[in-house]
Amino acid sequence: MSLEEFLTRKPLYYSEIDYTRMPRAYTSIQEKLRVPKIIHLVGTNGKGTTGRFIANALLALGYDTGHYTSPHISEFNERIWLNGENIDNETLEKAHQKLLTILEPEFQNSLSYFEYTTFLAMMVYEKCDYVVLEAGLGGEHDATNVFDKLISVITPIGLDHEDFLGDTIESIAATKLRSVTSKAIVSEQTYKEVWDTARSLKKDKNIEFIDYKELVDDEMVSIAEEVSQAFEMPHYLYENLLLAMSVVKALGFKVKKNLFKYQPLQGRMQRIKPNVWLDMGHNTLAAEAISKSFCHKSVNLVYNSYKDKDYLSILRILSPIVKRVEVLPVENGRIVAQEDLVDAIVKNGLEYKTFEGIEEDENYLVFGSFSVAEAFTKFC
Repeated sequence: MSLEEFLTRKPLYYSEIDYTRMPRAYTSIQEKLRVPKIIHLVGTNGKGTTGRFIANALLALGYDTGHYTSPHISEFNERIWLNGENIDNETLEKAHQKLLTILEPEFQNSLSYFEYTTFLAMMVYEKCDYVVLEAGLGGEHDATNVFDKLISVITPIGLDHEDFLGDTIESIAATKLRSVTSKAIVSEQTYKEVWDTARSLKKDKNIEFIDYKELVDDEMVSIAEEVSQAFEMPHYLYENLLLAMSVVKALGFKVKKNLFKYQPLQGRMQRIKPNVWLDMGHNTLAAEAISKSFCHKSVNLVYNSYKDKDYLSILRILSPIVKRVEVLPVENGRIVAQEDLVDAIVKNGLEYKTFEGIEEDENYLVFGSFSVAEAFTKFC
């Protein structure tokens, strides 16, 4: 069975997750799967861009490097980056067929979409020196956490996926930080509860949590400023770049300008037209980062939301930079009812209309989940 057909049979979302399944599956194939040195990224926001900065640096240093990220917008291949390029279909198919030969039918059938594609990525990455591995939903029980890791990287942690991770910063931080086994580099955090949790784990489990600022020096700041200015990065991408630099330094490499190029990920503050930015942020932490650092202070917000997201607060946070909300129709059972979204828009004192297309003399920010990004790219 081809990979495309195989994946179409697996649902993307589950109301319940069997946390024992991925470890059991990995145990069954562990001796047949070579796992490179793993740099594990865990957090709520910024994993994709931070990971890509790290992966590009390792590649520039001469190492075969993979970067596993999610979700994708246009095609599945976006999830599996190898030595500077998204993986090609032929290599993907070969890895899939090889994986089927070592994975028992029980796990072929029961593994979730994300669990199976995590193994698929590792099959692609068997000959790599390093893999930058981005967690999906959480941390401790995430599919990516079954592998031994060289170092963990903790990006900003905030409220998201409360149904699975808990409805407080403390519970979410605990779930994510318990994925760390020995050493982690920690980014700038909005909530003090994240560091409270880290200190508790450090004491109980002898885990080393390092504030990334302890590794940053004046030369790194100068390089980050030069790179971010050259590519007109918003401030939060500059912070992600500094975090990536600190990780490279922690790995024992000298930080040099030529290691860090900006390779935009699809849907991560991606400038897809001179007047259009696309970002898959779907939580308040992402909205705050964009509102504080977005260089164009008057944009039409092309928006929709899943019903389990705090869209009322997201709209409030973004309102200082929003001229008008343009509601993008999205066909997805998880999307909020239009009347509820309109009610939230009105409560925030914002004008709104249905999105009809891009006007060349207006600036646009397309913001929301990957389903919003996917719908926008098809619309345009």
